[in-house]
Amino acid sequence: MIQNATLLLVEDNADDVALMLRALRKHNVANQILVARDGVEALDLLFPAEAKNNAAPQNLPHLVLLDLKLPKVDGLEVLRQIRSHPTTRSIPVVILTTSDEEKDLLAGYDYGANSYVRKPVDFIEFTEAVRQLGIYWFMLNRLPPRGE
Repeated sequence: MIQNATLLLVEDNADDVALMLRALRKHNVANQILVARDGVEALDLLFPAEAKNNAAPQNLPHLVLLDLKLPKVDGLEVLRQIRSHPTTRSIPVVILTTSDEEKDLLAGYDYGANSYVRKPVDFIEFTEAVRQLGIYWFMLNRLPPRGE
């Protein structure tokens, strides 16, 4: 299990944020949960101003849960930028979205998503999906070492 696991949740729907935070905390999925409510905010968290001057970003998340339909900058562009930067390209990114469109699924994997999960509508199914994501990404999966 990852000690001091940090998760970045990128989601613009306040109800989905509340459900996700409740489910994550209920299952002790991460020690720290950062929330970005649009694509610009997500990029600012991943690439703060000092990092844009070629310094390595600090306090990177261990996992990103990324919605696709975001204001300002959409989820695919956030994913593209994550994968284009050497210090963030190995962070696992799970697309967690309501979209069931094949074009979104294909684009997500083309841009380098590690997983694509359709959000269950039912709360119990939703919390179970979050629990399983947490177990897999933080307990079973072995992440690459990070320069912390």
